[in-house]
Parts: sequence; C-alpha cells; structure tokens
Amino acid sequence: MSDLVQTDRDGGVAFVRINRPEKHNAFDRALSSRFIETLDGLEADPETVCVVIAGTGTAFSAGADMTEAVAQIADRGRSDGMGQCIARLARFPKPVVGCINGSAYGGGALLAVTCDIRIASEGAAFRFPGAAYGLVVGGAQLPRVVGAAVAKELLFTGRVVRAEEALRIGLVNHVVPHEDVEAAAREMARQIAANSPQALIATKEVVDRATGSEDAARREVEWNRELRGSPEHHERFRAAAARVAARGKEAS
Repeated sequence: MSDLVQTDRDGGVAFVRINRPEKHNAFDRALSSRFIETLDGLEADPETVCVVIAGTGTAFSAGADMTEAVAQIADRGRSDGMGQCIARLARFPKPVVGCINGSAYGGGALLAVTCDIRIASEGAAFRFPGAAYGLVVGGAQLPRVVGAAVAKELLFTGRVVRAEEALRIGLVNHVVPHEDVEAAAREMARQIAANSPQALIATKEVVDRATGSEDAARREVEWNRELRGSPEHHERFRAAAARVAARGKEAS
C-alpha cells in the first residue's frame, strides 16, 4: 500500500506522486486511504510549506476506480472514497500545486481543480462527466475557477477540455511541454515555499473564503448522497464502466 503514494522532499516542498499507472491512477479504497494518510502527515509536518501533487505515467488521475465501484453497487451500494480524498484536500491548509501530467477525468479533474494552482503539460486533458453518470461532480468548485457560465457548459456537456483551452478559460495557470511539467511545478512550489509558512496558510484561507461557498459544497454532498443510491446512477455507471473496459480490451 505504501507504494500507492510516493513522496519526495526538496526543502519545504513535498512532491506527492499518485502511483497506480496501470489503472490511470484511479482511486480505489487502498489508494484513497493512503492519499488521506499522506495529507494528514504533511499537514502535521512543520517542515512542509508547499505540496505538489502529480500522477504517474500518462494520467493525472482517472477518478474513482470504476471496477471497484461497480462491484460495490452490486454488493451494498457505492461508497465515496474519491470524494473523501477531495474533501480532505479541500481542507488542507497549505498551498498545493497540481502537476497535471496527463488526463484528469471525473474525480481526477475535481482533484486537480481542488489544488490551488495547476501547471499542465501540453497533453493534459480534463473532463467532468458527472451528469452522464447521474451525479454532481464539480458544481461547487468549478465556478470559482472558470466562472459560472463556463462551468455549467463543462458540467452539462461533459466534453473533454484540452490543455490549450484549459489555459484560455483559466482552468490551469500555465501549460508547458510534457517533459518540463514536473520541473515547472517544482519551481513554482519552491518560489511559494520561500515565503512565510504562516502567511501562506493565512492567505490561502482568506482567498478560499472569498471565492468558496460552504452552502454549495454541502448541497453537492447532499445531492450525491441521494443520487448515488438511485437506480439511474447505477445503470449509467455500469454502462460507462463497460465502455471503459471495452476500450481497454481494444487497446490491448
């Protein structure tokens, strides 16, 4: 389990790598638990000033592990380990730079949006397909990044957003060549970590209070609790998982 999340240190910067490349860094229960444990440790560590989050391989994260989720539907209903990871990241008080090294879909896109700053590779892509699955994914978070109208477009259609468009609409801060994305994210984190740790925490809290909505976040959780138990969501999610599995067989 310890290899699911890898961490290396560079002064006040902790570089956290999601390490499940064979599943495009999809979050199952084991990865979710390890990710939350990692954030807990970094929050408590006084030497950590700034955190970088990246994926391994060609993906940042594909979101929740669909195979595990379908099995949970058949067993006792879906849990929401991915949602717990995003909620934990949203409560993380220190600056977080998202190193978006590839595709960020579903919960993976929401994980990226929850980072404070996003540095994307030219091959990065985002998709918020919650409505296609019968869920709300990003309704509380995306508007503060790209504005309400653009957020509604991305959430209502579930279309893919490539790196160039993501930069234009403010979904990412910078786009760099793929081979440079980790170096660029590390350099941004070093610049941040050179400043006062307490002032950074205070600044993040103030900005998040200015741009966030606790009521919207609460309603998203409430809606998804209801929607996740619905037959329509179960049917849509099973169908989506079958399409993903079929594409995987074709690729192999």
